[in-house]
Amino acid sequence: MAPTSTQGAPLVHAKHWVSGSADSSAPGGVRPVFDPATGTATGDFPVADSDVVDQAVRAAAAAAPGWWALGWEERARLLLEVADRIAAAANDLAVLESREMGKPVAMAREDIEGSAEVLRECARAAEAFFAGEQPDRGGSADPPGRTGGGLRRRPYGVAALITPWNYPVCQVTDFLGCLLAAGNTVVVKPSEKAPLSVAALGPLLDCLPPGVVSIVLGDGPAGAALVEHPLVGLVHFTGSVTTGRKVGASAGARLVPCFLELGGKDALVVDRDVDVRAAAEIAAEGGWVNTGQVCTSVERVYVHREIADAFLSELTRLAADWRVGAGSEPATRMGPLVDADQRDHVHRQVSEARLAGAEVLIGGEPLPGPGFFYPPTVIVGAPDDSSLMTEETFGPVIAVRVVESFEEGVRLANTGAYGLTAAALTNTQDHIEIASLLDAGAVTINGGGDGPGDAPFEPARDSGLGRIRFGPGALDSFTRPCAVSIGGSA
Repeated sequence: MAPTSTQGAPLVHAKHWVSGSADSSAPGGVRPVFDPATGTATGDFPVADSDVVDQAVRAAAAAAPGWWALGWEERARLLLEVADRIAAAANDLAVLESREMGKPVAMAREDIEGSAEVLRECARAAEAFFAGEQPDRGGSADPPGRTGGGLRRRPYGVAALITPWNYPVCQVTDFLGCLLAAGNTVVVKPSEKAPLSVAALGPLLDCLPPGVVSIVLGDGPAGAALVEHPLVGLVHFTGSVTTGRKVGASAGARLVPCFLELGGKDALVVDRDVDVRAAAEIAAEGGWVNTGQVCTSVERVYVHREIADAFLSELTRLAADWRVGAGSEPATRMGPLVDADQRDHVHRQVSEARLAGAEVLIGGEPLPGPGFFYPPTVIVGAPDDSSLMTEETFGPVIAVRVVESFEEGVRLANTGAYGLTAAALTNTQDHIEIASLLDAGAVTINGGGDGPGDAPFEPARDSGLGRIRFGPGALDSFTRPCAVSIGGSA
């Protein structure tokens, strides 16, 4: 009988996906993956070394010329097929995500279905991006004797895509679509904390030519080997600032384009003239979705003193009603943190703030029982220089600071090392202009839209490097412009 997890499901034995087939090579051994709701093993994966990475990169390099030569139309057609396959497998992928990083299955399924649509959007965008300049085979120049020329877009070749554990599938598909539509081939290295669902994408990609996408499983050394490989022409990394600095330094040493989406300590500034209940709901959703394990989570709130008591009361009420449980339970709104280390990191920040005089209004202690659960937490009065106000928390903790004016809130929101996203709520026209000065890559005022979407943005300060784009807009980022000038005759 096959071993099973405590949920009764068979353990998942993930494999690499290299050159169009599964690969169980484990030169670095086999590492377990734990269900954060129970703390017990839910699967395992083989740890790649530099040789496995080299095999994947060389396969991608060999596939690159043929992939580009297919032309945008065929690449788009294949991307649409991949999108349909992922959408059809969304529930199975969501269950895997829940088992390896804890999020509610329904939330994961919705995210993955949305990511399949992103792939479709990328495929559809390829026509508008390429059709006018490359009418056949993805890269033909003007015919001999024709004058003019113009701008041509070329792929970078092999792209290294290193992704985090908080949205395992979506963090791959959000960028994979345009990397492929642009004519690049891709080697994916997911986080060792949540590799199972990304590994499950491999067989769904077998409609692509071998080598166009490979998935290598492993830890930091595998990621370093990928970034340092001489055949990699572009690097896209999402993760911590510490690792991002190393990735950026390695890519920079080879003069390779590098996109870094790193940490955040995102702030929400709440003015005195807003609807308090609506403001609290925005803060709660922004701070507790995915158990706060989002680089754009609301971690700091600067609220005007005139409405602070009412805002804190409403936010605390919402926290009390937020259903916490295993991701497999349909009623769960918030699952566990990914592992014990993350839970301990969150609790350390809360404990330090409490010792420094902050008041915990609700939550603030790990929940009893198995798993790595931490409740929605509201804390007020943490010192501005405390770790809770200056370091990324990546957990379901909203730290509230009462301010005397909207201007003070914006000023404090602009302090610190991070500048990924920021938000403000106000009904005062002059304050809307002040809010637009929030120093972050993407700024949302009064809930305007769903964030940056297809628009380019570049994180500020330690939050990253390079113009980050999601969806079709990334076609521009993931291609290299080439100016072609053609004379009349030679």
